[in-house]
Formats: sequence, structure tokens, C-alpha cells
Amino acid sequence: MFEDNYRHRGLRNKLVRTLRKKGIKDERVLEAIGKVPRHFFFDDALLEHAYQDKAFPIGEGQTISQPYTVAFQTEKLQVRPGDKVLEVGTGSGYQACVLLELGAKVFTIEYNRNLYEKARTFLPSMGYRPTFFHGDGSKGLPSRAPFDRIIVTAGAPSVPSALLEQLADGGILVIPVGDRERQQMVVIRKKDGILQEERYDMFAFVPLLGAEGWGAG
Repeated sequence: MFEDNYRHRGLRNKLVRTLRKKGIKDERVLEAIGKVPRHFFFDDALLEHAYQDKAFPIGEGQTISQPYTVAFQTEKLQVRPGDKVLEVGTGSGYQACVLLELGAKVFTIEYNRNLYEKARTFLPSMGYRPTFFHGDGSKGLPSRAPFDRIIVTAGAPSVPSALLEQLADGGILVIPVGDRERQQMVVIRKKDGILQEERYDMFAFVPLLGAEGWGAG
């Protein structure tokens, strides 16, 4: 069904070199990105753009994230094999594939039903099988909590309290927080019930929709 040839692998290797030059140091993250065939997520007319370090539209007002953004968030998440990870915002499913390549047990939730249905069918056809949910990711996934790691792939106006509650002790939450146009990457660690926060670079994500996001309007 899918073709992943020498040229595609060469382009992925080139992308990995680009990410390394931009400051991504975690070799496990770089290796994971080097394994995921990003061109599978693109229409034939856009294949030439698949391994550029850019975001591209995937419909429904959403995008497949820039590889650097995926690498940055994933590096800050510090995923260990076997970690139970909640991804808020399935989108195309590309980020979930990277997490799976790192050995995580991934629970991914998507607000938009059309994107949820597409990812739920498409990712298993590639050999990637996270556990899919449709719903309000700003509320987390209390039925499956707690989580060792939580990653939010949409811009939030503030850190949802539900996600903090569902973060396991010793866990890490990575989330972009700001306005609808620009957000600062926030990394929160929970240790002995105490939250420690660090802030990093500015990014541009689509808005996090939901009760603890920007609403559905």
C-alpha cells in the first residue's frame, strides 16, 4: 500500500541532520523521527514537501506539525520505553507515531471527529497502533489516568487543571501556552505532588479546543 524507498529514507536522514543542527540533541528522538515515513501523511501532489522542516495543512483547519516542533516537544517529554503517554490532539497522527517508535504506550485523543476517524483507520494501516479516543482532550482522559507523560499538541490559554491532576508523580507535561497566535512551550514536572515549571521558546500551534481550552466557537 505504501512505498518507502531509498530516496525517502535519504530525505529522512537529511531531515534528521537538519534537526540536529537546530539543536535537537536526544539521539533517541532523532532516531524515532528518522523511522517514521512522514511522506505517508501527504497527498501525492505534496510529496516533495514531506521532509521539509515545515508544517502543512491536513484539513479541518489543522496541520501536521513542523518536524522541529515535534522533535522539541518530544525531547522535553523525555519518554522512556514503557511510559504511559497521553497525547492531546491526535491531528494527523504523526506525533503519536514518533512516541510509539520511542516505545511508549500511547493514548491519543482528538477533538475533531473527522480527524479522529481518519487517524484511527490510517495509523494501523502503517503499523502504528496507539489507543484512540474522540473527545475533549482539555479534560484529559480520567478513565485511563494517571499518565507518566502528557503532551499537548495545540495552543492552550492556560494549563488545564485536569491534565495536572492526571499526571503521575514523577511525570512530565509538555504544553504550549499563550494566545491564539503564539505560545510559549511550558514543561511541568510533578515530584512528590509539587509542580515545577520551566518555560522555553515561542511556537505557533492551532488552538486547543474544549472546556479548558478555547471553547468550540
